[in-house]
Amino acid sequence: MMKLFRMLKPYQIGVIFVLLMVFMQSLSELYLPTLMADIVDDGIAKGDIPYIWRIGAIMLGVALVGMICSIVASYLSAKVSLGFGRDLRSRVFSHAQAFTLKEFDKFGTASLITRTTNDITQIQQVLTMMLRMLAMAPMMMIGGIIMAVSKDAKLSLVLVVVIPVLALLILLIGRSALPLFKAMQKKIDRLNLVLRENLTGIRVIRAFGRERSERERFDQASGDLTDTAIRVNKLMALMMPAMMLILNFSTIAIVWFGSIRIDAGQMELGNLMAFIQYAMQILFSLIMVSIIFVMVPRASVSAGRINEVLEAVPDIEDTTAPRSVARQGRLEFRDVSFSYEGAEAPAIQHISFEAGPGEVTAVIGGTGSGKSTLVSLIPRFYDVSSGAVLVDGVDIRELTQESLRGKIGYVPQKALLFSGSVEANIRYGKASATDAEVREAARIAQAAEFIDGLEEGYASPVSQGGSNLSGGQKQRLSIARALVRRPEIYIFDDSFSALDFKTDARLRAALKSETRESTVLMVAQRVSTVMDADRIVVLDQGRVAGIGRHGELMRTCEVYREIVSSQLSEEEIAARAEEVL
Repeated sequence: MMKLFRMLKPYQIGVIFVLLMVFMQSLSELYLPTLMADIVDDGIAKGDIPYIWRIGAIMLGVALVGMICSIVASYLSAKVSLGFGRDLRSRVFSHAQAFTLKEFDKFGTASLITRTTNDITQIQQVLTMMLRMLAMAPMMMIGGIIMAVSKDAKLSLVLVVVIPVLALLILLIGRSALPLFKAMQKKIDRLNLVLRENLTGIRVIRAFGRERSERERFDQASGDLTDTAIRVNKLMALMMPAMMLILNFSTIAIVWFGSIRIDAGQMELGNLMAFIQYAMQILFSLIMVSIIFVMVPRASVSAGRINEVLEAVPDIEDTTAPRSVARQGRLEFRDVSFSYEGAEAPAIQHISFEAGPGEVTAVIGGTGSGKSTLVSLIPRFYDVSSGAVLVDGVDIRELTQESLRGKIGYVPQKALLFSGSVEANIRYGKASATDAEVREAARIAQAAEFIDGLEEGYASPVSQGGSNLSGGQKQRLSIARALVRRPEIYIFDDSFSALDFKTDARLRAALKSETRESTVLMVAQRVSTVMDADRIVVLDQGRVAGIGRHGELMRTCEVYREIVSSQLSEEEIAARAEEVL
């Protein structure tokens, strides 16, 4: 946790003022029992009314100073902790943005959300308490001991017995609670994961009638967290009664032995009253420490989880001496192989082909053949295990990720839209795009017709994830988003699957003129989508089964023939062959 508190440097002045205010508040509270003792011993006992009024006025002034210091300290500590929490969230979010898909797979989306929200909130709350309580407790304890000893050194022996007992109790409970707090944070992760899967997969759950089993799964995760939380709270519930019991017995002991000393004429009544208050301040300072010990174990677990994120080094980093390349967009796979972490076999092996500007290169193959894996290597979502991917003759690992991705217009397999407007989603591909460019991209993507039919046109709202649009509409907006940036390389990862054949054909025809100077890499399941491509790469179990045009592959590639025959009749195959010729 101390590693994270290094981020408090911008708030040093605020922290210093908080400590100063807490110090002034502590002094005022430590001075009040002495003033009360003076009123009892020198005012009430002697019947000196003016003295009582004078010391009483001083007590009111001291109490007022303490109140003002307390308010200022509360305000500044809240401001510092909230600012620290904001900066830490921003840092975790920014660092997570640099993660590759490998790191996202490692941590998990649900866990990253928990770490960025719940874990940082825990640390933020503890920081507020530490600035107030942890700073005040030592001052009150040390000051209280000094003042108590000054009133009666022998009676202070009661505190010598009580303080170690309280400290030991706090230590034992804190050590027992730490592993339970660790378990709680992991179970919060699990609960968030189950909840997220339920909310995002609600259509599938309802379609298969799995509501009851999902409720049971959620109840199990929630119940598991509840059981652990109850165990923690039972443990922590023992602390306060035990401490109050010790506190009350301490008061009885002080009164008992103090009355003996008063009876012997070795102590005055006012000093005994002040001593009791100082003893209460000392013991309450230990209670303040115990409250922090309730929070610190959980916050330390949260801090460790946040540090895991901040210390995680992205698997892909920019080279120290990035190279620049001319704007062309020529793409080359040179003996590329890639394996997912922990996988028994490579996802793709020894892939080699070239794709140039003005050409359409299609990638086709059966499910699990490695098509999406292959195209994910181009924007460096993953790095190759061996071989190299080159853009304009330069290994993409020698380019900065920003410059590389600036050359690419990527349309993912699953169309993802953001909450906002239709226009904002298209402009996501190029923030500086003009209205004319946005509309032209929509026209080419065959999205203009349905956009114009919306009540608010391009200003129409898009729900989170595009849930208020159909699959085909979402795909067309995703394609328009890539088209608006006019990149050197277009990657369409099975981006036409939700389109009907007529729209698919119109879109591919419109793309021909638009992408005349760009390299187009198109992953597809439909044979009709790839038949007109300049080059077709056929994948089978992660390897290249054939490369060529449609007619050539029909003669030389058995895998391609099987794919074609599974989708087209013999008449359609013959007709398409004549069209290609």
